[in-house]
Amino acid sequence: MNLEQIRGKIEEPDQESMEAAKRRWTSVAKPLYSLGKLENAVIQMAGIKRTSAYTLDKKGLIIMCADNGIVEEGVTQTGQEVTAAVADNFTKDEASVCMMSKSAGVDVFPVDIGMASDVTSVTKKEQKVAYGTKNFAKGPAMTEKEVWRAIGVGIEMVSKLQKEGYDILAVGEMGIGNTTTSSAVASVLLDVSVEEVTGKGAGLSDRGLQKKIAVIKEAVSRMQPDPKDVIDVLSKVGGLDIAGMAGVFLGGALSHVPIVMDGFISSVAALCAVRLEPKAKAYILPSHVSKEPAGARMLEALGVSPILTCDMCLGEGSGAVAAIPIYEMGLLVYRRMGTFEEMDIEKYQDYTETLETQKGISK
Repeated sequence: MNLEQIRGKIEEPDQESMEAAKRRWTSVAKPLYSLGKLENAVIQMAGIKRTSAYTLDKKGLIIMCADNGIVEEGVTQTGQEVTAAVADNFTKDEASVCMMSKSAGVDVFPVDIGMASDVTSVTKKEQKVAYGTKNFAKGPAMTEKEVWRAIGVGIEMVSKLQKEGYDILAVGEMGIGNTTTSSAVASVLLDVSVEEVTGKGAGLSDRGLQKKIAVIKEAVSRMQPDPKDVIDVLSKVGGLDIAGMAGVFLGGALSHVPIVMDGFISSVAALCAVRLEPKAKAYILPSHVSKEPAGARMLEALGVSPILTCDMCLGEGSGAVAAIPIYEMGLLVYRRMGTFEEMDIEKYQDYTETLETQKGISK
């Protein structure tokens, strides 16, 4: 599937369903708009699902696992063997996000989209694009064909899970070196200095951070990725996990499934998806603001605000999984709470429009 085919198939959220959800909220016997972002999320999901009567019974997490050749430059504290070990742990319920997912009732689906080695419990030939990316300090990380293959894997995962009845999906990643690739992509797409969007990742020293920044700056300066061409940026300094997650976000828009974004790396992938097709933004739900330096900046670029502020920077989809029960709480009130009429309570009056009108008159 090419970009024009993707754009041709993505629809705007259904406005009638959203309006119906808004009317339902105003009838629920509680102060108007008192659940804030949760009310907005319920309305947004109504538009995504094209109905104001829906549930979130079946929940999943897609974790894109990939390695990055840039680790050869000493920009990480650990080696690529950690990617394979953690990916295997996803299948044994031994990773941090697995424990969180079990509490939230979320099923975990790790995908080997580009690990440096095969992991029997995870690797599927049809999903693996390459055995890691190349070292972008020496040349492009991957070909544009590989970027598109990775995007396709993400789209297919969402389509498959939607057909299996999943109502909402979270997305995460695992791959040593992916804060380096994410910082590189973010600096180009946002047109900001590398220093502004680069952090210590999984525990670099101050000296290590300076080396990481220098490596990214040199590569971006040498290869000159085009900020108007997401595929060019990803192929030169990106990662297979980022491309795969971008595919998940596009897949959510294609399959009418809300996708809960995770932290910094996930938000970089979301920005890639939205730059490829702006309509995809309406299908993305935020979760937390990452502790990484560019965490808040990425959310700002996407025009969303977090529902959690926990100073998390674990990755794996942990922030997205933590947010799902909160979204479910909002939906529970929306679906089950009685109306003003049913409870024989005088309905709250909405004076917002009157106030706005008065402001307009005063001007």
